[in-house]
Amino acid sequence: MKRIYKLLSLVTTIAMLTMLFAGCGGEEQKPGDERIRITIWTIATEGDAFHKSFTEAIAEYNRRQDKYVVVMETFENEQYKAKLPIQVKANQLPDIFYTWAGGFSQAFAESGKVLELDSYYEKYRDDLPESKLTARYNGKLYGIPYVTQISGVFYNRKAFAEAGIEKTPETFDEWMDCCEKLKNAGIIPIGNSAKSDSAWVVAMLYDALILKAVGPEKLQKVLTAQEGSYMERGFVQGTEAFCSIIENGYMDPDAGELTNDQALEKLFRGESAMYVMGSWTTSLFYDSKKCENPEDFDFFPVPVINSGVVRQSDYMGGASDTLMVNRYSENADAAADIAFQLAKLVSKYSYLSGAGTPAWKVDYNISEVKPLPVRIAQICSGATSFTLWFDTLMVAEDKEVYLKNLPRLFSGEITAKEFIGIMAETLQE
Repeated sequence: MKRIYKLLSLVTTIAMLTMLFAGCGGEEQKPGDERIRITIWTIATEGDAFHKSFTEAIAEYNRRQDKYVVVMETFENEQYKAKLPIQVKANQLPDIFYTWAGGFSQAFAESGKVLELDSYYEKYRDDLPESKLTARYNGKLYGIPYVTQISGVFYNRKAFAEAGIEKTPETFDEWMDCCEKLKNAGIIPIGNSAKSDSAWVVAMLYDALILKAVGPEKLQKVLTAQEGSYMERGFVQGTEAFCSIIENGYMDPDAGELTNDQALEKLFRGESAMYVMGSWTTSLFYDSKKCENPEDFDFFPVPVINSGVVRQSDYMGGASDTLMVNRYSENADAAADIAFQLAKLVSKYSYLSGAGTPAWKVDYNISEVKPLPVRIAQICSGATSFTLWFDTLMVAEDKEVYLKNLPRLFSGEITAKEFIGIMAETLQE
């Protein structure tokens, strides 16, 4: 590997672990329940799109078991990303834990503290395609996926009609024409959240633009420091396209003050016309407390910048959400099998609730699945490639540099040229 992770001081580690446990919450084992407790950590808090999926999956599993009971503890997304590596190093993991495939979990697999799952997978091979297993490291399986996610453009049909837009754009130039029409109609073209802790939201747009300029093969090789440079033409094109959206006034001018939830509320109210986000957001459109008219909304792929190297059907995303098992759990064998069972159930309930496209075989009634998740599932089935999001694909140190500097690019603190230089230097160290 091109760099070695630096160890945190004992004092810092203890302090951060204290903060981690102070922020957790979830289902508790009921008094008198003598079944063996299996603890799972997730980010499926009450406000998360997957909260219902996990709680229903765990409830179904627990109803039919007399030996084990699964108890979930939940954590806020960004806090969890920062704290999980500390827990791995300290060997203080639960039986099962949620994580992201790609570079984010590479160090976990290499640490020897996560259980290899190839032998357990054989039992579930017919229901979980090999192609969905993204959490492989050095040829071995360490993570179990449950949904396939992609990012794209959620848009308001009524806003498009009001601005005289008759079809969704397929090229970047067409997209910018749409934005100009929306702007002239007094509608914010693209909503966003760019607060200091929302870099991942800004990255939804930036990542997709780079993909649509560079192409999936080149992008993956550069981000994983295999070959190529961030200085190459496609990265310049994509970064300049990102900056042009901001400079032309197509982005919500209040984005820097909005959380993701607040920015989405403006989309639901019709104040903004588009929002680039992951497909897990679909469930929120059917939450009557958040969105009154879900039928007004649809989804299209981020348009292509360079058609010579990429297609509209190439997406940021994939089966990156994954469950891993603590190798040193007192019940590691049971936890591994339970993790597969839970992943299958979460896959089911995620699709039924609109939170995600199932990574597992569909063997249940889907007649009541809402139109938007069905449409996204159809899009996923026709995808020509999936590329994990930058902050998932890159190793931890590179991800930190990226998420630190992207908001600076968004705000104009640094130029496109400076940002490209920072990323090029980081990925070549």
